[in-house]
Order: sequence, then C-alpha cells, then structure tokens
Amino acid sequence: MAAKGALWLMLLPLVVAVVIATNTNSVYQPCADAKIQRSDGFTFGIAFSSRESFFFNQSLQLSPCDHRLSLSSSNSQLALFRPKVDEISLLTINTSSFFPDNYGGYMVAFAGRKYAARSPLAFVANSTYTVTSFTLVLEFQKGRLQNLYWKRDGCSSCKGKSNFVCLNKQDCGIRTSSCKGRGGAVDCSLGIQLAFSGTDKHLSVLNSWYEVENLRQYSLYGLYSNLRDSLTSQYNKFF
Repeated sequence: MAAKGALWLMLLPLVVAVVIATNTNSVYQPCADAKIQRSDGFTFGIAFSSRESFFFNQSLQLSPCDHRLSLSSSNSQLALFRPKVDEISLLTINTSSFFPDNYGGYMVAFAGRKYAARSPLAFVANSTYTVTSFTLVLEFQKGRLQNLYWKRDGCSSCKGKSNFVCLNKQDCGIRTSSCKGRGGAVDCSLGIQLAFSGTDKHLSVLNSWYEVENLRQYSLYGLYSNLRDSLTSQYNKFF
C-alpha cells in the first residue's frame, strides 16, 4: 500500500450500513485517523490475503495500512464498510463470485494510520472448509479506535450439527465443496456481526457490544430478507 494510504485493490461487492442520523466524522478513508461520537459513520477495511502477507519480516503483524507490507503487489482483496457507531450491524460479502480461499484464505480488519489498529488474523476458507459467520468488536477510547478483535463462541453454535465442523476449537466451518460455485448449493456468503465497545469523544459509553453478548450467534440473519437463503436458513432451524 502506498505510504499516503491510497487503496490498493478493487473493492469487493459489499453491503454498507447507511448513516442517516447526524454524522460528524468526515474521514472516509480507512487509512486515516478519526475521532468519533455516537451516531457517526466510521470507515474501516477488511483485507483478504495469505497469512504471511500480513507479517513484516515473517514475525511482526502490521496493519494493512502500513506501507512495509506488500499487499499492493500480492494476491489480495479489500472490502470497505462504513457502519453507524454503536449500532449492531450485519455486514455481508457476497461470495458467489469471490472465493476467499483464492486470495489466501485469511482476513484482517483495520483502520487508522497514526492511531493504526488491526485485528488478529481470522481464518476464512481453504479448499476444504469455509467459515461464514464472524463477530467483530471495535473498541474505542475517547473516540479513538484502539482495537479490533474477533469474538469467538468456541463452536457452541454448531455443536451437534453434522453439517459443520469445529475448527481450532473456535470457529464453525462448512465443507467448501458444499458452497455455491464450488460444487454445492449452500450460499456461503460471509456475514460479520459488528458491535462497538468503549467510549466516544464525549466519553459516552458505547453499549452495542453488551447487546450482542446477549444474542446468540447468527441471530441477526433473520432480520435480513436478502439472506433468507443463506447458510443459517438452509439447515433446518439452525438457531
């Protein structure tokens, strides 16, 4: 990625949360710093690439905004989102033509430059298994993004479901061969349940993470009619 934060890839098909209420955040680039309040829009990115692409000198994981990484010249893809701060959102990436395993099979969520933050790596797919559901928490302090992390449920959501496999004791995966475009009939589009924690620039507490914590994984899918034929509804009463 260029040092000035230019985006290096064609954007993936995505669903962006529309910000209708008052928005005081005029920063729309993921590789720029923002200080937010509740009801603002907040822009962040998710990069898809191989595991090693996210490490500098094979040891230090950096933000995709860091020019020391070679994502701009590697086999990578980028998705951008701008959800509303402190609202629970369900972000989707249509995988009918985008196959994460063709781009290394891992993803990292990120935002910021001077105050750069990035999530740990998350496995998405390989030729054998695909993970379709994630929960991402954005943590702020005084309106500055401090951390992004994937919240796992330890495979409790797929316990006893023969169509799923628990991967690394943390994620529920389905066989890639079952996915549309890969020989199967299941819509394996990625769903990312998003929530916020911490405080905004006025020290108001961001509460959406506490709400998500009380919801079972996948529970938001039923709110989106365009996902009625997705993974969760294709298996009888999955939740």
